[in-house]
Amino acid sequence: MKKKSATSPKINRQWIIWLFDLAIYSLVSFVLLVIYRGTIEFKPKDIIFHYTLAIIILTISRLIMKIYKQIWRFGGIQCYIRLLISDGIAFLIFFAANLIICPAFSISVVPFPRSLAVFTTTLLGSLAIRMFYRYAYKCHKRPNRTGRLMQAILKLVAARHVIDEDYYQVDHKIRIAIVGAGNVGVCLAEELLGNKNSSYIPVCFIDTNRDKIGQQIIGLNVLAEGKITTDILNDYNVQEIVLALPKNDDDKKKSLYTFYTGLGFKVKSYDFPTMQTTGGQRRQLREFDIEDLLFRTPLDVTNEKTSAFYRNKIILITGGGGSIGSELCRQIARMSPQKLVILDVYENGAYDVQQELRIAYGPSLNLCVEILSVCNRQALEKVFNEHRPQIVIHAAAHKHVPLMERNCCEAIENNVFGTLNTVELSEKYKVERFMMVSTDKAVNPTNVMGATKRMCELIVQSHSTTSAYTTYSATRFGNVLGSAGSVIPLFKKQIFNGGPVTLTDKRIIRYFMTIPEASQLVLQSASMAKNGELFVLDMGRPVKILELAENMIKLSGYEPYKDIDIIETGLRPGEKLYEELLVKTEELDKTENSLIFIERDEPISVAELNKRLAILSHAVDLGDDEAAKEALHKAVPTFKSPEVVNATAMETEEIKMAENASVK
Repeated sequence: MKKKSATSPKINRQWIIWLFDLAIYSLVSFVLLVIYRGTIEFKPKDIIFHYTLAIIILTISRLIMKIYKQIWRFGGIQCYIRLLISDGIAFLIFFAANLIICPAFSISVVPFPRSLAVFTTTLLGSLAIRMFYRYAYKCHKRPNRTGRLMQAILKLVAARHVIDEDYYQVDHKIRIAIVGAGNVGVCLAEELLGNKNSSYIPVCFIDTNRDKIGQQIIGLNVLAEGKITTDILNDYNVQEIVLALPKNDDDKKKSLYTFYTGLGFKVKSYDFPTMQTTGGQRRQLREFDIEDLLFRTPLDVTNEKTSAFYRNKIILITGGGGSIGSELCRQIARMSPQKLVILDVYENGAYDVQQELRIAYGPSLNLCVEILSVCNRQALEKVFNEHRPQIVIHAAAHKHVPLMERNCCEAIENNVFGTLNTVELSEKYKVERFMMVSTDKAVNPTNVMGATKRMCELIVQSHSTTSAYTTYSATRFGNVLGSAGSVIPLFKKQIFNGGPVTLTDKRIIRYFMTIPEASQLVLQSASMAKNGELFVLDMGRPVKILELAENMIKLSGYEPYKDIDIIETGLRPGEKLYEELLVKTEELDKTENSLIFIERDEPISVAELNKRLAILSHAVDLGDDEAAKEALHKAVPTFKSPEVVNATAMETEEIKMAENASVK
């Protein structure tokens, strides 16, 4: 079999366009000849000569100007100007040849107005057919009458050289309604219609703009958002909804997500242009993820000043293999530290982050991993002595609330005395900055884990008053999505297994943030610290865990309570209904970052600290968890039983509900 030339489609396309131009010129010449009949006499040989001469000049001029190399379905104003120049030159050459050659061969001269009329009309015809061709190509992918008509025309005149039959096989494509008929939504629709490999086909827009409702944009109807029903969307055979909103309007996104999932549709998000400007990320049509279910804009609190603070420094991160610690390592690795020391008692996590960073940065990152517990003071001092860190970020801690309720001695030993070891060695080895990662559970704690973290804060604050070298501070934040202690992995596993999803209490409310946000907060807070601060991030509104569970079920393609049930199991020991971020919310200091605040709590004296530590140490030595918990209540006066705190919280909530009812 003879192999088909790779250039044959290109050649055929150029011949097709040339034949169209020939047909246009022939038609124009014939029509004008009929119109001017009787005003000027032309012999048959004169007509043939002028016709042939014009065709040759026009063809040569257009070939020189590369008119037939233009891909007109993508043509723009520059292509049309090029054609205008080409035909203008051809006209001047033709008229000059008409004046010089015709008298020499006794051929009738075509008057200037007649020549101009022929060339002008031919040019307009060529422009018109090219514009129509471009319009037809742009419209033939639309799933409406106009699109089908343009498909038929292109198949008739261009066949396989222009169109792809796969474009018309849309049965396998997902039909979407685009919420937002602005620039972002139109950009998405055009991109999907122009990409034959796309899995989606837009069928309509949904908008609130009265000027757009009832109109068409790129052939797609614009529906009124306030009148949308399941029946209307089913009329368009809509399968999924895509939110294409240009602004980070979290309330709007939440209401739309809730509305359309309530109608039974899967909802996706189009990240353009907001995400395209952050870190060079590409625009994309994507599923809603867990972070989206917070319905708030992710915060980015890092800046060049923060990066400069960590650049060329020796940095030690305790708990560097954990969820927060490993992200801190990733963030710092980007800031070109002199050395990064990862310390963790669990070798698997430390090994994973070590391999990740080695692959990403190779020998350019001076990386060292130390496997030991912060409770082992002798081993910990060896690390300080060997590496001489300038910055210490203390993220090592036991964080699981229910487990620590049953293992109070271990919680105190690891969290409290591990922190004490790290704080004292930081002072001894003249560390410049010490930052401790704390939690919102340290505020008016109701469990052992929160109480030990509050005790850690007291240690940091107390030492800040006597330190000659080290600047101490701590950072509080709420629950972290995707961390080992988060409810998210549990919910995912339960949904994967078919349910039910278990909640301890449907009234529970929590603050959430992403792991990168938490890590960035810690890093910037450490760079801003003066001494003894407790930094807190403005995390926005808290999230109802019940709503989070319902949205995660919908996100997985199921219907809550029908496909997957949600059940209550009862509050766990030490668990709060509502978390708090600040001890004294009225005593806040602003920082240079509008999202970060400082809670200034009066530090206790070193003597008082040592007294409380002695109580805890004695209880731990006894190995009695109940005695240790009692000692923890004495050492942390704000440590109260969850029953008392939850009862107060419920009473407050009932008062608020009553006030709202009276207002209504």
